Amino acid sequence: MTTKLISCVIFDLDGTLLNTDGVVGNVLKLMLSKYGKEWDGRETLQVLGKTPFESAAAVVQQYALPCSATEFISQLSPLFYDQQRNIKALPGANRLLKHLKSHGVPMALASNSPRKSVEAKLSYHDGWKNSFSVIIGGDEVRTGKPSPEIFLEAARRLSVEPSNCLVIEDSLPGVTAGKAAGMEVVAVPSLPKQAHLYTAADEVISSLLDLQLKNWGLPPFEDWVEGTLPLDRWHIGGPVVKGFGRGSKILGIPTANLSAEGYSDLLQEHPAGVYFGWAGLSSRGVFKMVMSVGWNPYFNNKEKTFEPWLLHDFNEDFYGEELRLVIVGYIRPEANFPSLESLIAKIHEDRRFAEKALDLPLYSRYKNDSYLRSSQS
Repeated sequence: MTTKLISCVIFDLDGTLLNTDGVVGNVLKLMLSKYGKEWDGRETLQVLGKTPFESAAAVVQQYALPCSATEFISQLSPLFYDQQRNIKALPGANRLLKHLKSHGVPMALASNSPRKSVEAKLSYHDGWKNSFSVIIGGDEVRTGKPSPEIFLEAARRLSVEPSNCLVIEDSLPGVTAGKAAGMEVVAVPSLPKQAHLYTAADEVISSLLDLQLKNWGLPPFEDWVEGTLPLDRWHIGGPVVKGFGRGSKILGIPTANLSAEGYSDLLQEHPAGVYFGWAGLSSRGVFKMVMSVGWNPYFNNKEKTFEPWLLHDFNEDFYGEELRLVIVGYIRPEANFPSLESLIAKIHEDRRFAEKALDLPLYSRYKNDSYLRSSQS
């Protein structure tokens, strides 16, 4: 990729910096149940990146609801407002905003949501509002995305040429708007398995963790350590269950599968990719661990899963035993592979990165995490 000379970054908010999708789904589920209907998420593509009115109109039409789009919005709004404090930053969002701000890169926020809603959501995230030189809501322009108007207005207020702006977006209307404005666009699709729809974007990445700022002539991140990215640690645990049976048989890699039951929020929160950390087994101790999160495109899983590989040779299976994981770092996004051999080679490369990194004090200190100990009998 040739380096572009970008002088400012324009962000979308919902689905790009904030994990709004889970809250949207919960609110729609609750709302539709009042009409005797069931939200199953299939219509998410119809509402993604649209203005609130367009989204409401799509749902009203799709479910043949006995109300107008305006009435539906007035019923939804209080529910959304109550949930705004529960909307988390997407992985990599805080890191990216802090980095750009510390290097003096001008930033704008351009959202199809009304300005008041944007300000309310920002208020729950420390330092975010002050990171942006310009904030524009969808009610401050004549037409929302996919019209380029909101992005052109952001560039005008920043006093920057559109061709020197980088747009970061999660939705198709947002990508279309950014390109129509004559800007460079990085797409971070918020819907799984939809990357193929984003061909108009200049680059498609799995999550903000994978953004390479140097590709755009922006100050590069300097926080990668020996091929790994330190993360705020997170935990998951439960009894080991039988998986697809292919880890040992096909790959020669015995993964210890955890049930996704009760972890749908965690699965939705963390981008598909390869992570590493420490694993505690109730009767055996603490071990190094590398883990894939996602659909494993080579096998085209239907469900998103956690598949940890404990980096130790065990003499027997340990189905049913309590497994606790502390995830401390990230290696790479999920990828597809042309052959089984190339997949296996990559998994072993991931293992080498994880094994080496976990000896660094930065990561080794988490071997004593109390969460791991609570699995010990």
